[in-house]
Amino acid sequence: MSLYSALDAAVSGLSAQSSALAAISANIANASTTGYKTEDTSFDALVAASSGTNTSLASTEGVSTSYYREMSSQGEISSTTTATNMAIDGDGFFVVSASSSDTSASTDLFTRDGSFSTDANGYLINSSGDYLMGYVTDSSGNPTSTSAGTLSGLTAIQIPTTTTVSATTEASLSANLPADLAVGSSVTSSMQVIDSQGVTQTIGETWTKTAANTWSLSLSNPYSTDASTSTGTISPSTVTVTFDGNGVLSSTSPSPVSLTLSNMTSGASDSTFTLNLGTDGQTDGLTQYASSNSTNEISITSSTHDGSSAGSLSSVSIGDTGLVTAKYSNGDSIIVAKVPIATFADEEDLTQLSGSTYEASANSGTAVISQAGSNGAGSITGSALEASTTDTATEFNKMIVAQQAYSAAAEVITYVDKMYQTLTQSIA
Repeated sequence: MSLYSALDAAVSGLSAQSSALAAISANIANASTTGYKTEDTSFDALVAASSGTNTSLASTEGVSTSYYREMSSQGEISSTTTATNMAIDGDGFFVVSASSSDTSASTDLFTRDGSFSTDANGYLINSSGDYLMGYVTDSSGNPTSTSAGTLSGLTAIQIPTTTTVSATTEASLSANLPADLAVGSSVTSSMQVIDSQGVTQTIGETWTKTAANTWSLSLSNPYSTDASTSTGTISPSTVTVTFDGNGVLSSTSPSPVSLTLSNMTSGASDSTFTLNLGTDGQTDGLTQYASSNSTNEISITSSTHDGSSAGSLSSVSIGDTGLVTAKYSNGDSIIVAKVPIATFADEEDLTQLSGSTYEASANSGTAVISQAGSNGAGSITGSALEASTTDTATEFNKMIVAQQAYSAAAEVITYVDKMYQTLTQSIA
């Protein structure tokens, strides 16, 4: 090896250690970056073969560097107070996009940064400003897209800040009418339903015993605050109920009991609902047994109805399979979306765009989209974040080694320079 080769090798050493220090610096800077994967430097000897056929005379003439990331290493998962934060326990990445509107597969990016929160429009975005992608689901949490399992079926996840109004379609009553009440006597109760504008309407119920085992149910027009002011009409307003000799519901007329709210003073549209009093022979709906109290009142076990008024978002929860559930002030609980996990044949070859965000490359292969916790994809932990895999103590040790190697290479250059001076002086 000539002096020139020694100088060239020392310069390559300076460059290599500079590269190593740059990686160390980036790791230390991202020691607190969510989902960051530590970058390491690989050193490779540069070998120059001699001329001719004797390869045993080959010599090392420097060093080159390359970078790689410990993509498969798992960062520590820590709980947070933000319900929409997520961490992946295992392999894979969240799919994100820089835009909530342009959701084509070509714009999809991949990240371990699960620091998601809702923006002003209800979209889930992380600290990098990227939108979380997922599948719209039905009420059971099944994706509705025909392209489920592919990037093209994904849309930006948006959590509605309010729920829409839904009018009552079914009301149910489970109660006992006093069998020992005299014919011609009455007992009263009431039920509540939701109209088409989300207003709770109260309907009075008067149960009059018209004969043995036969009752007439008279329904009052709906009212919202007090019984003296009607807010509309109900039809039909009379229902006949009969029981068998054992006090079990025998029939209703009409059957089924279909009721319509109309002429609402608020301007609400007409709405129809079914009053479920139990089926024939059913003992957990409406019954006629001896009263358990001295005043022979109706004994109500339950009175329920579907439908809901408008509600505001109160909380969000995320399950380990990626189901995003929103709860609202009116009691509604809605599955909004399903968050998938993307895995790759070679995640080490993903192209890094920022600290924790990557895009697919020819070497990484295309993304395989799976449900969290299946097909080799990691599970999701809600209200949690994955920490950076950087260990600062290790990085400081590597920094000391890099500094010492850099200084040594610089010393080589100094001595080569002196030897060149000696050579020049001897020739002169």
